[in-house]
Amino acid sequence: MVLSNTSKLILAGDIGGTKTLLQVAEVEGNHVHVLGEQRFDSAAFPGLVPVVQTFLQTFSDSDIQPNAIQSACFGVAGPINGRQASLTNLPWKLDADAIAEACSLVHVTLINDFEAIGYGIAALQPEDFVVLQQGKPVAQGMQVVLGAGTGFGVCFLAWCNDRYQVLPSEGGHMDFAPADESQAGLLHFLRQTLGHVSFERIVSGPGLVAIYRFLREQTAETESLELKRAIQSGEAAAAIAEFAVSGKDAVAASALDMFVRIYGAQAGNLALAVLARGGVYVAGGIAPKIISKMRGGGFMQAFLDKGRYRDMLSGLPVQVIMNEKVGLMGAALVASRLA
Repeated sequence: MVLSNTSKLILAGDIGGTKTLLQVAEVEGNHVHVLGEQRFDSAAFPGLVPVVQTFLQTFSDSDIQPNAIQSACFGVAGPINGRQASLTNLPWKLDADAIAEACSLVHVTLINDFEAIGYGIAALQPEDFVVLQQGKPVAQGMQVVLGAGTGFGVCFLAWCNDRYQVLPSEGGHMDFAPADESQAGLLHFLRQTLGHVSFERIVSGPGLVAIYRFLREQTAETESLELKRAIQSGEAAAAIAEFAVSGKDAVAASALDMFVRIYGAQAGNLALAVLARGGVYVAGGIAPKIISKMRGGGFMQAFLDKGRYRDMLSGLPVQVIMNEKVGLMGAALVASRLA
């Protein structure tokens, strides 16, 4: 394989507690051309090194030589401590230097998985977004990325030299602020068991389940046996969302409506925090699955409901990222800048 003078052969990874997605790609500027990709069951391996070694062995009979890979970046679902990281939901300890030595890689770096999403935006195409508000983007303006999944991630993007630099954040753990009496009741309900209630406790998969349980206690309506079984199957949030979107359960629908409004309210808060005139991006695994609800009005109504700052917020572009591999793309871009 012959690379152009301006492209780089890299290894990128999206490392999670459930799955590890690895990719070899040729990167030129912000364009990522995938040459090989494979998904692994994280729990089937004792650490990342054997996963990478297994993946690179698949290229032994191809024109892609693993020793030609110039650099690697791994987006990790867990805290980063310099050159080391640990996964929140898997007993792996990652060391960038150890990975480099064991896998014969010259440059290796570790970044948080949501930080990788922030970098990946530059590699996306228009078809990778659903627009919630067109707005009037300001070139090189501040941007905010937020996303609900198992937790609630936040990062900010600031223009630096010739590209956006991602600023990591723990904005998902800000105190939840109810916007009406029903949400105040939810806060009281959660405080009884959690004490401190952050937005992550609500704007996440477990949060949707918590909202549903709160609303279920407020109604005399009998829970459908079908939904009850679906919740007990272990995919409670997905079941509630499915029954809500399909209209098969009124309480589930109300729970998802409240979830979307709170999601939109915090998006507006974060946009105000940095004056995100460059755009607001909604990432994470939940939004694409409930896109009809995201476009239904409740999200943007809550986003804009900021009193005297409504007009300012109405000028900000707001988009949902639909490409589930945005984090892998971001890791690829970061890897290409290491060599």
